Amino acid sequence: MSVERSELANGLNVVSHAMPEVETVSLGIWIGAGSRSESNAEHGVAHFLEHMAFKGTARRSARDIAEEIEAVGGDLNAATSVDSTAYYARVMRNDMPLALDILSDIILSPTFDGAELARERDVILQEIAATMDSPEDIVYDLISEAAFQDQPVGRPILGTAQSVSGFERNHLGAYLGAHYHAPNMVLAAAGAVDHAVFVAEAEQRLAELSREATPRPQGAIYTGGIKRSNKPFEQTHLLLAFEAPPYRDPDYFTAQILAGALGGGMSSRLFQEVRERRGLCYSVYAFSTGLADSGMFAIHAAGAPDRADNLFSVIRDELERAAEGGFRDAEIDRVKAQLKMGLLAGLESSGARTEQLARQILVHDRVLPTAELIAEVENVRVADLQAMVERLLVSPLSLATAGPILNAAAFESVAEKFTVPASKAA
Repeated sequence: MSVERSELANGLNVVSHAMPEVETVSLGIWIGAGSRSESNAEHGVAHFLEHMAFKGTARRSARDIAEEIEAVGGDLNAATSVDSTAYYARVMRNDMPLALDILSDIILSPTFDGAELARERDVILQEIAATMDSPEDIVYDLISEAAFQDQPVGRPILGTAQSVSGFERNHLGAYLGAHYHAPNMVLAAAGAVDHAVFVAEAEQRLAELSREATPRPQGAIYTGGIKRSNKPFEQTHLLLAFEAPPYRDPDYFTAQILAGALGGGMSSRLFQEVRERRGLCYSVYAFSTGLADSGMFAIHAAGAPDRADNLFSVIRDELERAAEGGFRDAEIDRVKAQLKMGLLAGLESSGARTEQLARQILVHDRVLPTAELIAEVENVRVADLQAMVERLLVSPLSLATAGPILNAAAFESVAEKFTVPASKAA
């Protein structure tokens, strides 16, 4: 595997994976700062900054940026998460310097034009309003708030209508100036890329990035809790969660495999029991997310308001059954095959590979060999999954609902069963 890594004099990590079989190149700049790096007064500024990056620089108007990349058949995009922000592009091999020049330009010299800022503020306010019409968006925001109460990591990435309405260019500039430093960034590429050429282009365009260290974000402390929205949706969306291993924890892959075994496909336990056998919902799934210092194992389902208590109860019963009886080898082998398929498929997409390279360096400060990742998956045993379920069930419950719950007393009685006796928790 032709992965190469270099470091510029200012501390910027540059990594690439040459894929001789493709004619295009995906590239991007990842910053190790997202919504969790915001102060209370900055809630939503990381996402706002990401939007404004494409709205004009000292050398290019917003229209110039769009026309230049599209003139060569390329595309640009960006994304903000809890712990990172990314700006990325995909172009044909000979247009890599142009794409890197545009990406560098929007990072180094955005103008934050007042008229553009006002227009984009309205766009983001509409984006926030749209989430209020989506029960799934609501319940996902609520579960983060419940799991990590009164912390930046538990807040909605978009911010609130109130916080976004107050942002001006100085707020965006202050966040960029504090966090967009070379040691906190990774420039990555995959596809039709020559590493030496890529590094030379980076040195030409990104050498002026600050080499100073960046502030550490507030630590994430899992608390657990309950958050509700009673908006009158047709279905009741339910999300329950527990503390899960952070992504550097030895049990991180155990949690990933457990999520697959419980709710990772049509043959998973929850899908078979909740949907196929009982018909309580259309979709049910489990997932585990990790941060540097905590994580969250969650199960999501949506069903009729008058059967929400049944849905909740069946999910709890399946967790108890897994804690008491464990799993079969065939279940675990299926999930391992799915995870390995995902890892290998990611190597066939230049975009997915670029993101993987950047995130691995931000998280682990190295590129993880695929063989090592597959070995981590293979090393998980059936007994590890049963122990993980037991570990989850002594974690404080996080519960979020969006939509009406008609049998409220019965629903609450299920929630109370998740209360951990002090002796068991100890």
